[in-house]
Amino acid sequence: MTYSIFIDGAAGTTGLQVADRLARHPGVDARALSDEERKDNAARQQMMAASDLTILCLPDVAAREATAMAAQTNARLIDASSAHRTHADWVYGFAELIAGQRDAIADASRISNPGCYPTGFLALTRPLVDAGIVPRDALLSVPAVSGFSGGGNGMIAQQADGALPVFGSYGVTLAHKHLPEMLAYAGLDNAPIFMPAVADFYSGMLVNLPLHSAQLTKSVTGQDLHDCLAAHFDGPGLVRMAAAKANDDALLANNLLAADGLVNADHMELSVFANPDNSQFWLLARLDNLGKGASGAAVQNMNIALGLDETMGLSRGA
Repeated sequence: MTYSIFIDGAAGTTGLQVADRLARHPGVDARALSDEERKDNAARQQMMAASDLTILCLPDVAAREATAMAAQTNARLIDASSAHRTHADWVYGFAELIAGQRDAIADASRISNPGCYPTGFLALTRPLVDAGIVPRDALLSVPAVSGFSGGGNGMIAQQADGALPVFGSYGVTLAHKHLPEMLAYAGLDNAPIFMPAVADFYSGMLVNLPLHSAQLTKSVTGQDLHDCLAAHFDGPGLVRMAAAKANDDALLANNLLAADGLVNADHMELSVFANPDNSQFWLLARLDNLGKGASGAAVQNMNIALGLDETMGLSRGA
């Protein structure tokens, strides 16, 4: 059986990436409207009604408008924007996060695709909170960096014009739109201090979680933290552990863990580094912000919703 998938917003960064993945997907027929029709609400609504599933690749306001439009049909939706990620009527589309989430996605008519930074943060945090290692009242800091494609077509144009700095921090009001999502699904009482940055590379992402043993509820080693994460994500999906090696062995060339090391891959890789001499830990999530951080996750959720192999059409990496 071939399923019909409507990409609403196929001209944007995420929409183009979704379309690229669906073009190599053997089980779906991807549909999009022409440039002349894509702002025609009647044509969009008709396409939603005629498709097995619609993926919204739109800004937040437009995604809310599209959702209202879809309410007049039987359309199943995956929303790649941040508009519905903490909405009670939407299922959060991070299949690997907790037990039962994959089943909830499979049964849902409204699925909210996770944000790129929250995907990394939640993968590092939620298993440790559930295991009682990180206390629920922990006060965490999360430095992170993304490639400039995370800023969409506007930032891509900035970079092309030479107007983008080599590295720049943003979200300095400490009110980034990803924070409600991070708090809602981490199992924490307090939102983290989130310090995002953008750098002059197209795609890729590192999400950092520094921890000191004094922050934890029990005495653990780096291997303990690695094993906790590995056990949590031991199953189907697209979250993997980097090999538990000595720190230098796990680093890439020139002693650098490259933020763009998983470009064009749809999985996420978690690493744990430790210094037993000072009881410090450094946890890292590495992913492609356009892969597991956006379009890859949308296709994974689509597959689950349609009862297909969740990695179909995706790059599993090496």
